[in-house]
Amino acid sequence: MSSDKTYSFFQSVERSFDKAATFTKFEKGILEQIKACNSVYQMRFPIKRDDGSIEVIEAYRVQHSQHKTPCKGGIRFSDEVNQDEVMALASLMTYKCAIVNVPFGGGKGGIKINPRNYSVYELEKITRRYTAELVKKNFIGPGIDVPAPDYGTGAREMSWIVDTYQSLKPGEIDSAGCVTGKPVTQGGVRGRTEATGLGVFFGIREVCNMPAVMEKLGLQIGVKDKTVVVQGLGNVGYHSAKFFRENGSKVIALAEFEGAIMNPDGLNEEQVFQHRKATGSILNFPGATNLEKNTDALELECDILIPAALENVINGENAPRVKAKIIGEAANGPCTPEADEVFVQKGILCVPDMYLNAGGVTVSYFEWLKNLSHVRYGRMEKRFTENLNSHILSQMESLTGKQVGAGERAFIMHGPEEVDLVHSGLEETMITATREIMDIWNSNPNIPDMRTAAYVNAINKVGTSYGELGIFP
Repeated sequence: MSSDKTYSFFQSVERSFDKAATFTKFEKGILEQIKACNSVYQMRFPIKRDDGSIEVIEAYRVQHSQHKTPCKGGIRFSDEVNQDEVMALASLMTYKCAIVNVPFGGGKGGIKINPRNYSVYELEKITRRYTAELVKKNFIGPGIDVPAPDYGTGAREMSWIVDTYQSLKPGEIDSAGCVTGKPVTQGGVRGRTEATGLGVFFGIREVCNMPAVMEKLGLQIGVKDKTVVVQGLGNVGYHSAKFFRENGSKVIALAEFEGAIMNPDGLNEEQVFQHRKATGSILNFPGATNLEKNTDALELECDILIPAALENVINGENAPRVKAKIIGEAANGPCTPEADEVFVQKGILCVPDMYLNAGGVTVSYFEWLKNLSHVRYGRMEKRFTENLNSHILSQMESLTGKQVGAGERAFIMHGPEEVDLVHSGLEETMITATREIMDIWNSNPNIPDMRTAAYVNAINKVGTSYGELGIFP
């Protein structure tokens, strides 16, 4: 193994930050303030287990930056949770929000439990008590700090949080905006489930549509007929695979912790998912070849590799064996700083996690806006658009004397629903962010990789915001 492990996760983030900071105009003191975590709340609280025993739970909430408020970031339930990890993820949230032009500061939360070891009732007690502790210290609120789901949490936990918050803050009109990722019935937004995977697709597609980048990599323009390998068949990996397949790419391999499978003719992620549900494993999928180790998938010959599972899966030891032309970091921190250096030498383009997996926070922002405006997206304009399109269509048909086919008619007349507007907003966000990062990279030939260019973009935005606030006179 390489020396990757000498860095904690937070130190790895700081190391990438320092590398990018040399390409910015800010003085050392401002850079130190941007880098620092503003507030770290570490808590312990007891809960009574179903068997009557008392257990003390360890939990965290970190607010990395308040250059924009509220702070924003998920809450993870994992027995791997520690302060260093939560601080690293909170700082990445600050940079991620800046890059995709979402007006939030970065935050992150974590509860040190394995949710599989607790009953639903116990998880509810833990989540509600955690929320009460956050309210007590003013660490949650639609204008203060807005959590969201992460590993081990989902819409169910978010509904417990919003209910607890509302019971402790009666009459607060914007209280539904205290958390995002809620069920649609509780003020959630349609399109949230697939948001991160769809954002990954939009980001990579935009890179693949850049002629100069594709020429350098020796690839054809566009995602059509590109070979794709996806590691991880959770929510993000599943949807990434789905959108690439639906847009003409060939998903030749899928990996999960029990192993990996490949089929050069392409795999259907839904069929693999159902096979895994039925058998408990993706292995032995009909028509596919089993790979000896799940990490073997990372080293397959392909155009695009999507690590969508865990941190540090590509490091100084295995990076030299990676054969993909483009790596799209759908997970948080799947490639170490040592791996980045190898990619630069090999001419592999690594599209960094800190903006590529920002689909979740982008759609969370749309949900938060929906909660503050108290109106569903599309409610005001859907019928107006349909009526207008219908009128234009009938005018064209009467002028030309030709009838439009049923399929085309339905498409042209369709007024936008909430999910259409959410997907459209996400597409705009990812395209704009990709172009901004590429412009910075192209404008300075000394910037070594796309990750550094993304950090430069984030530092410039956060630093400028601090300056305009008058925090640094």
